[in-house]
Amino acid sequence: MESKSYNIVLSALLLSIGVLLPIAFHMFNLGGNIFLPMHIPVLIAGFLLPWQYAGAVGAITPLLSFLLTSMPPIPSVFAMVFELFTYAVIISLTFRKFKWAIYPSLLISMVLGRIVSILGNWVIAILITHKVFSLVKFISSLFILALPGIIIQLIFIPIIVRIVISNKEKTTVRFF
Repeated sequence: MESKSYNIVLSALLLSIGVLLPIAFHMFNLGGNIFLPMHIPVLIAGFLLPWQYAGAVGAITPLLSFLLTSMPPIPSVFAMVFELFTYAVIISLTFRKFKWAIYPSLLISMVLGRIVSILGNWVIAILITHKVFSLVKFISSLFILALPGIIIQLIFIPIIVRIVISNKEKTTVRFF
């Protein structure tokens, strides 16, 4: 079991990566809504942190990024808060508490997070425009457009998590 200090420091690290990674993507004109750079540290937080800390990373990352960089823009930031919170909490509960394997935890969180994102953006669009839009358009725009990012997540998140967990188990250095 990790200490509270460890969880706070790791949360801060992943939160800062969640703000800096999208900045790097935008600097090089890589599509943030295509490659989903903010999602990567949040998904990793779900695997490495208790659900409360992981959820905080998921909810705070888009808000802090918006406050510092105006990305993601309003109103998308509000849907992203719930989407990233869902990713982090579901992964943390399935992987850490219920002891599911990496891929099932990642897949179920990605499906549920995408559902939250689609519904959140759909509701926001209705509230802003006072028109009901086809849910199919939201599904295609929020899933098809993000397919490269989803593939990247499915390939690299399990690799990163395995490396971090295996190194963490090997090196338990205590200073006090």
